[in-house]
Amino acid sequence: MIPSPRRETVDAVRRARRHGLADLLARSAVRTPDKTAIVYGDLRQSYADLDALVSRTAAALAARGVAKGDRVVLLARNSHGFAVAYFALARLGAVSVPVNFMLTAPEVAYVLTHAGATGVIAGADLTATADAALAEAGLDPAALKVHAVIGDPVAGWEPFTHLGTSDAPCPDVDLDDDDPVQIMYTSGTESRPKGAVMTSRNLLAQYTTAIVDGGMAAADIEIHALPLYHCAQLHCFLTPDIYLGATSIILGAPDAATILATVETEGVTKLFCPPTVWIALLRHPDFDTRDLSTLRKGYYGAAAMPVEVLAELRRRLPDLALHNFYGQTEMSPVATILGPEDQERKAGSAGRAGLNVETRVVDDDDRPVPPGTVGEIVHRGPHTMLGYWNDPDRTAEAFRNQWFHSGDLGTLDTDGYLTVVDRKKDMVKTGGENVAGREVEEVIHTHPAVAEAAVFGITHPYWIEAVTAVVVLKAGEKAEPDEITAHCRAHLAGFKVPKYVVVTDALPKNPSGKILKRELRGTYAHLAADD
Repeated sequence: MIPSPRRETVDAVRRARRHGLADLLARSAVRTPDKTAIVYGDLRQSYADLDALVSRTAAALAARGVAKGDRVVLLARNSHGFAVAYFALARLGAVSVPVNFMLTAPEVAYVLTHAGATGVIAGADLTATADAALAEAGLDPAALKVHAVIGDPVAGWEPFTHLGTSDAPCPDVDLDDDDPVQIMYTSGTESRPKGAVMTSRNLLAQYTTAIVDGGMAAADIEIHALPLYHCAQLHCFLTPDIYLGATSIILGAPDAATILATVETEGVTKLFCPPTVWIALLRHPDFDTRDLSTLRKGYYGAAAMPVEVLAELRRRLPDLALHNFYGQTEMSPVATILGPEDQERKAGSAGRAGLNVETRVVDDDDRPVPPGTVGEIVHRGPHTMLGYWNDPDRTAEAFRNQWFHSGDLGTLDTDGYLTVVDRKKDMVKTGGENVAGREVEEVIHTHPAVAEAAVFGITHPYWIEAVTAVVVLKAGEKAEPDEITAHCRAHLAGFKVPKYVVVTDALPKNPSGKILKRELRGTYAHLAADD
């Protein structure tokens, strides 16, 4: 038995053993100081220089009063400044609150108020939204601890670059593994989003799983084109790259032409895209003219990858090792992973539970169901969030019976591989029968003219809900709605065949590439009116 040590010894041991978000960049800077950490436009910054800039920025934030536990909103598109702010806040033990830059001012105001934000760092193009949100939330910019703009100067905002010129020492803050370091607001199904509280403990466990099961390495050169406010790009890819000492290329948006050009010019080895962006890459005329031979690791997630698209990717990029990452914000976010060796053998699967995760499928009484039976997907392990910010009731509901309840429906096969059937809210209940939108989408994607499809339910006077499909065709292809319906009828039971099919030019998506089915339900709700 170890005798009880003196208090100062306890503190010294805690500091010596610390391994949190605040420490990852510093340790990579010691290991590989001269290696390129971040590429952003014309900027190429080494690990040593990035670490020094983060320390100076943290010191300046501390001088302005930002302290451990303070919540600071980040309302910005992808940039070098976003990454610096994220790591600088972590170094102080402050809690970063990344916000979807597509939100309206009232929606941002809700986050400011609910999180109890004491500072805002915004992109230059988003300061008008931030100003309106602050006004609606009743917050005086002059009273904030930090009110800074990334990018071009904006009147009334302090340039974020000024923070990086501080000559004050960066404080060494007492941090614990389970101190909150970030609040990520979920889009959710409720009228108001929930704030998932992240700690170093759950994030580091998730990074370990992503690195080990995702085959990541220090030699990787990766594009980060999806929004960094979202947990997938930030926590499955950017921060693990910094942890490993890999090279990160930050792009402002997931533009297909820019991604393809960057793969060629930078010798990119690793890329994450949701299925919608992989589809955009495959359809772009530059796909067959750019040299993509360095690309060896590909990742998809955020939505189900149609099996036909997966087959096309395998055919056109045969040397690309693909991984499917499935999870959600509350899991930091990855929960299960389908590796390269299983892409064809288990096509359509979300894979098996990651290194630090347990996954089950349960019935309404939280009892495990037999293989092949649909139930709710639940998880547990150190990936899971600490809880929902200021929301004990929804935290208790999510963690009932000591498992985190995902709200997704799925099945496990006899090998332990998970197949996600649908969100509980996205299951179409038509004429007393349940129809999984994903199953119908998979069939529609087998039509040779189809590029993308979304299937959802709309209120119907007879069927209660009617299965509805909105389809985007490949460039130069033609197909009438009746042809799509007939294709579905040839492959599906009658009750699963869409009652309505609409061919359109594009599907509405959020910045993470997820198709906005809620918007589609509203847009096409009128289809049932004539019935």
